[in-house]
Amino acid sequence: MTGQTPPDAQSDAAASGATILGCAGPDLAPSERDFFRDADPWGFILFARNVDTPDRLRALTGDLRDAVGRDAPVFVDQEGGRVARLRPPDWRDWPPALDMAQTGGARAMYLRARLIADDLRRAGIDGNCAPLADIAGDGTHPFLRNRCYGTGLRDVVACARATADGLMAGGVLPVVKHMPGHGRAQADSHKDLPVVEATLHDLRGSDFAAFRALSDLPLGMTAHIVFPALDPDAPATLSRAAMDEVRGWIGFDGLVMTDDLSMHALSGTMAARAAAARVAGCDIVLHCNGDRAEMEGAVAGAGRMDADGAARAAHALACRHAPDTADLASMAAELADLTGWACDV
Repeated sequence: MTGQTPPDAQSDAAASGATILGCAGPDLAPSERDFFRDADPWGFILFARNVDTPDRLRALTGDLRDAVGRDAPVFVDQEGGRVARLRPPDWRDWPPALDMAQTGGARAMYLRARLIADDLRRAGIDGNCAPLADIAGDGTHPFLRNRCYGTGLRDVVACARATADGLMAGGVLPVVKHMPGHGRAQADSHKDLPVVEATLHDLRGSDFAAFRALSDLPLGMTAHIVFPALDPDAPATLSRAAMDEVRGWIGFDGLVMTDDLSMHALSGTMAARAAAARVAGCDIVLHCNGDRAEMEGAVAGAGRMDADGAARAAHALACRHAPDTADLASMAAELADLTGWACDV
């Protein structure tokens, strides 16, 4: 992986297919390589099934980039806590984000993110699906609640900003999620379609406001949630009205990717889901489970990036840079002082 992607490589990547795709295991099969070469996804995403040893993971990220012939971004969900695809003994372990944020505040979240970025970059990964700007409440579903950074707007924004800054300082692109806000959902969108009945006034006063404060970040991920105040008939990922809110009142002009299209909150064929997300205004569709037939549908439905999406993709890649110089051991010691959490470097 290069430290700074050349401008011509950024342009080539921005003109790719409007997909981010996963692969089946810890090694790239020849048939997958051929499929990715033809499908030309903008980027890739990894899960625990793809992670074995550090050397094997570095080889996989290199093979994925070789398959498309460019320095494509490779993403992962490495939030820390329950959602962490890279785990000990080869990578650092972390407590839930809510615990660390409430104990150590924004500074602790910056240090946490900077150390996570170090793990990712050494594995050849340069994108992380974090920070979360979802605000935890009494009714937040347990699948999400302790992944959040706080229960109030100000704390969540401060910790999300610090997390994004820490990732970018470590050479990793942040993906803020889940737009326009997942905190009020009382169902798990991996299994069901949540409906949030709050008024637009209330949503803009808290949930949506968190993303508005972070609207300058280069990438964002949608939520598979119905907001009747915006659109009673479709989840945000598939709703033009919701995407207009993201681009309009929230003011987000970064690259918008869907949450995983294979989640059970959505219905219909994979091609129909992908096409609906693109019509709604999503720049990129995300398909994570590595199933070849489903990926073929997602690729067909998503098509190629349009001019606006290509420009946003180029801007996101231009934000990718080599890690800054940092004393990671001192950062880990400071984090331990703030939170009591010992983190080996």
